[in-house]
Amino acid sequence: MTEFITGSVFAQIAALLVIASVIGMIGVLLRQPLIVSFIVVGLVAGPSVLDLVHAEHEIELLSELGIAVLLFLVGLKLDVGLIRSLGTVSLISGAVQVTATTTIGYLIALAAGLGSLESLYVGIGLAFSSTIIVVKMLSDKREIDALHGQLALGFLIVQDLVVVLAMITLSALGVGTGEEGSAGDAVWVLLAGFALLAFVIVFVRFIAEPLTDYMARVPELLICFAIALAAIFAAVSDIAGLGKEIGGLMAGVALASTRYREAIGSRLAPLRDFLLLFFFVSLGAEIDLRGLGASILPALALSAFVLIGKPIIVMSVARFMGFRKRTGFQAGVALAQISEFSLILAGLGLSLGHLSKDTLGLITLVGLITIAVSSYMISFSGALYPRLEPLLGIFERANPRREIDAEGKAAAESHDVVLLGLGRYGTAIGLRLMRRNVNVLGVDFNPAAVRRSQAQGMDVEYGDASDPEFVRHLPLDGVKWVVSTVPVHESGIVHGDPRVAIIHALKEAGFKGQIAVASHREAEVDDLTDEGADLVLEPFQDAADQAADLLTGDKSRTRLEIEHVAGEIQEG
Repeated sequence: MTEFITGSVFAQIAALLVIASVIGMIGVLLRQPLIVSFIVVGLVAGPSVLDLVHAEHEIELLSELGIAVLLFLVGLKLDVGLIRSLGTVSLISGAVQVTATTTIGYLIALAAGLGSLESLYVGIGLAFSSTIIVVKMLSDKREIDALHGQLALGFLIVQDLVVVLAMITLSALGVGTGEEGSAGDAVWVLLAGFALLAFVIVFVRFIAEPLTDYMARVPELLICFAIALAAIFAAVSDIAGLGKEIGGLMAGVALASTRYREAIGSRLAPLRDFLLLFFFVSLGAEIDLRGLGASILPALALSAFVLIGKPIIVMSVARFMGFRKRTGFQAGVALAQISEFSLILAGLGLSLGHLSKDTLGLITLVGLITIAVSSYMISFSGALYPRLEPLLGIFERANPRREIDAEGKAAAESHDVVLLGLGRYGTAIGLRLMRRNVNVLGVDFNPAAVRRSQAQGMDVEYGDASDPEFVRHLPLDGVKWVVSTVPVHESGIVHGDPRVAIIHALKEAGFKGQIAVASHREAEVDDLTDEGADLVLEPFQDAADQAADLLTGDKSRTRLEIEHVAGEIQEG
């Protein structure tokens, strides 16, 4: 049976997917992130257990595509405006966290008997936390918009910037490893890096916005374009000697300032997760489980530092920034794991000859331990804090000024209504609510509708409201109503009735407010109410009622439904 599988590339990939599904189901039962399951799949499929990985070139190709997409999504977050909004204090604080974690991790690795360069890799790897895990678990707990969630995201953005620098440094170190021409190769890579950066600046300034506006007319074309951009940047960067990773990052940066980045990111997240499976399989194929015995004690020491020491560093930095000890504790617990980037950097270090397979195994083992344990720490952080609070007095400030300011700013910037669909009816509702001093956020994936509503003074976000991943990232905290005017025939990410998909996505995202949807057929009202809609708007019936009221002089029911929504918002 094994010989049959290893003799066919298709059979190998099919077997890997089956194993991933089985281990993934076990991981779900154990409340573990998908990354843990994928790492285990790589170890099980590797030479030490089932030895299924013989299509090295094909799996390596899928692995490289996964890394390119992952880094593309990281680049999407590196909007210059977003980085600027962090402020100098936040950037310095994030840099302090990364530096302190790297330094202590480096010293622990040295004490464990690793060489200086290998210890540096370990220290840098410990500094990164997993954006995928943090965002997913905080979103599931409805805490992504909470103050500690935003603080954790600020640290993650700084870590992403460090990832960029680390990737560039690794690319430079990897140049000229042959016997001749190292100086010339290094100069060439440096020039290629400046050329790529210059092109990205020109692309962002003159090309990105009009090109994505055109592509966004068909959402599927926009996603195809994004993947193509990531692939071509990665290919050109690899040919120039910078490595595929830098190209993927730069492609993301090229689109980070556009209004479509959230929509692109939500659509590509499942593809990223699928392709990362093959990265971890490729990683597992390099690790000999029999050699991990000597790494257990160093792995436990490093893991203890990540799970305990790293949150202490984050709490210390949070106290310096002016946050309460509870906020620092929650943010520190969220960051108490190493990242998929730690393993990617370790894989690059192995390919460059900087790391041995034993060190790669050590970092992988630390990843398994910290990700597995931190997932429970994040899930039960609310119950964990009261038990540890007596020990955290040193991290409390008498005047947590930044937290007080942040709470006031968040309250000022929150929206009362999220309006999904900016056609004629949706825009009319939005404008009338705004005239009643209701704070409205509009959402649509028609670029023309987005531009029109922005010109009319409405806060607008581009995206597909029927995409659950997109809905998960909407700022729903404090929102009293979500109003959907999305018509049934609109082509979204799902087939069927998009209104039902929107209702279900909102419920899954933990939305606690009320939901209103539009219907053009009276027969649908009861069905939509049964699905969870609190109010069903009927444009034609409402307009006919209003016309009849105006013609008969009875204005008591004028704009009945919209007044009902606006009245409840103002009362709230």
